[in-house]
Amino acid sequence: MSRKVILGFGISIDGYIARRNGAMDYLVIDKEGESVMADFFAKIDTTIMGRKTAVGMVKMRKSGEMPETPGMVYYVVSRRWKPGTREGFEVVKGSLTPFVKKLKRRPGKDIYFGGGGELARSFLQEDLVDELFIGVGPVLLGDGIPGFPGKFPQRDFKLTECKSYSNGSVGLRYERIGHQH
Repeated sequence: MSRKVILGFGISIDGYIARRNGAMDYLVIDKEGESVMADFFAKIDTTIMGRKTAVGMVKMRKSGEMPETPGMVYYVVSRRWKPGTREGFEVVKGSLTPFVKKLKRRPGKDIYFGGGGELARSFLQEDLVDELFIGVGPVLLGDGIPGFPGKFPQRDFKLTECKSYSNGSVGLRYERIGHQH
């Protein structure tokens, strides 16, 4: 079976992945959440993200908020950064479909696409998402950066997992249907 591309992020009840200024302070990760994330990342060896997510990761690494992850390969899709290695990331440009299909053919674990916004729209437009892994936090933000900005064709998924956690969050996992892996 080929590797899957899993789109995952934390989101508010009203569908925002961050405040307008990019802050994600409303997502509280407790011990239970850390355990869920550790299990999830044990099945991943490749991460794809946009430039803004990468900039946030660099800050979190430097402040010690985010541990190093040996064996993980990080790709950043960016129109601004030039291709090559930067801050421990491999920067790529160009069409997503051939790049993602090439990654999926390589041996390894699943591929995590982290973040929403414009890049999430592109992944959904090009039908590159095999699974969704969404953590819904028990908060209405009222405004912010949407997890799923519109303007992509309908994509159908089936619910494969729904877990509630002691902090009021819900973990949802969906698998793409009617789509070739």
